[in-house]
Amino acid sequence: MQIIFESREPWLERLRGLAMRRVRQATRPLDWLAPRARVQMSDVQGARDGIDKRCQVELTAEGAGTVVVTSITRDWGSALQSALSRAVRALLRKLQPARTRTRPRAITHQR
Repeated sequence: MQIIFESREPWLERLRGLAMRRVRQATRPLDWLAPRARVQMSDVQGARDGIDKRCQVELTAEGAGTVVVTSITRDWGSALQSALSRAVRALLRKLQPARTRTRPRAITHQR
């Protein structure tokens, strides 16, 4: 799997290893199906010690397109974990065959 880590802030580069490990772990069952993941991390200018850590995860799968999920929390680990788990669930939902809803057939009595 190709994992792309992006950040505008140079000091966030230290999170690259953490992001790579977590993405590999979370997408291990989808490795053959989702060949690419992109993780973007940024510090949103919010209140001091507030909810301002932003992580966007983009998973691309053959036949299902791309899923993009963003999470904003108080710390980097939570933002990454939240976005990653939601992205994996969304991708799995897209890959499941569409369920057709059928109406129950009316019972008719013939004589």
